[in-house]
Amino acid sequence: MRTKHFALHRLKISYLTLLFSLLQLGYVQAQLLKPHTWLGRYVAKFTNDTTAPGKPRFLLYPTATYAPETSLELGISSLYLYNARNDYKRNRLSEINAFTFFTIRGQYGINIDNALYSHRDRWLFIGRARLQRFPLLYYGVGPNAEPSHPATVDAFSIQIRQRALKGIAKNLFVGPQLDYQVLSRVEFRQSETNQHVLPTGSTGSANLGLGAGIIYDSRKNALNARNGFFGELAYLDYSPSWGSTFRFQNTNFDLRVYRPIRKSQVLAWQGFGQFMSGTVPFNQLALLGSETIMRGYYPGRFRDRAYVATQLEYRFLPFPFSKRLGGAAFVAVGTVAPTPAQLDLRKLLPTGGAGIRYFLFPKKDIFLRFDVGFTREGTGFYVFTGESF
Repeated sequence: MRTKHFALHRLKISYLTLLFSLLQLGYVQAQLLKPHTWLGRYVAKFTNDTTAPGKPRFLLYPTATYAPETSLELGISSLYLYNARNDYKRNRLSEINAFTFFTIRGQYGINIDNALYSHRDRWLFIGRARLQRFPLLYYGVGPNAEPSHPATVDAFSIQIRQRALKGIAKNLFVGPQLDYQVLSRVEFRQSETNQHVLPTGSTGSANLGLGAGIIYDSRKNALNARNGFFGELAYLDYSPSWGSTFRFQNTNFDLRVYRPIRKSQVLAWQGFGQFMSGTVPFNQLALLGSETIMRGYYPGRFRDRAYVATQLEYRFLPFPFSKRLGGAAFVAVGTVAPTPAQLDLRKLLPTGGAGIRYFLFPKKDIFLRFDVGFTREGTGFYVFTGESF
């Protein structure tokens, strides 16, 4: 859950992120940033973290993007951080972030993510909500989907996914989850040289998944874990019995390990798998590529019913020679297949990259990250609040 997102052929850069970086390097000396101006006071609020560790923090900043399929996009990102009862010694850091945008072509969207820990870990609420009219690229299904001439799918989509997990032991949470996704007003636009066979769900669908999950989480700070373990196993069943257009099932696991190597240096590892069965609409297949794992690939560049990936990242938080700047280097591999038995190690896709970190809230140990991911097909850029996993 983060405040900005990226697609392979799109570059989104936060004005505030860029401004912070310039300030740290000493390049911004304009009159507007003097302490008596409103902009100077606003920037100083985040470059000089004087708030007590237990107090909530709120960040709001504008964004801008240009991409061929959207033209100019303007948006606003926000992030709210707090500890239950303002008790940072006994309670973990919770986050709510939101991003809203519109383009001059009439596209729009609202994204909200949450990870909320109640007092003494009695409850954990993890979820996201998406409402947007925004084009996506469809390359086809399977590990052999061609990179050229993807179809552009223009549609209105809604997604609400939430987990309400009860703490039953130290670091252990169990509870129900739901996932509701709607795709409507769908229009496939294909090139004359590459006509994709229209996939399942190409005319739209509405699917409600109900299920349960179990999470073990020993991290103190989910946005920047320096030590600990996270493990999740979840299952969802989508059935016409409760209103779904299609009948299918979704099982996924997510394992993450964090180990401090030296002072301010962390080695992080993640293993991820998603396995689906039944009649799965194309928009809900497992998607390879994202801002968190397999960085560098467009989300959905490859999609299918089975997807596995793993990544390793080395983090300097911050660098030894700086109090506010850090960095990271990462590598990952992943692939998709129709079934788990058909996953082929010969079709593993490698990706890797590096990034710069800016220490946004030192008292809460929160960084802004700018990552660059490299793949066989191109480069991806990402600007987010918090680490990728």
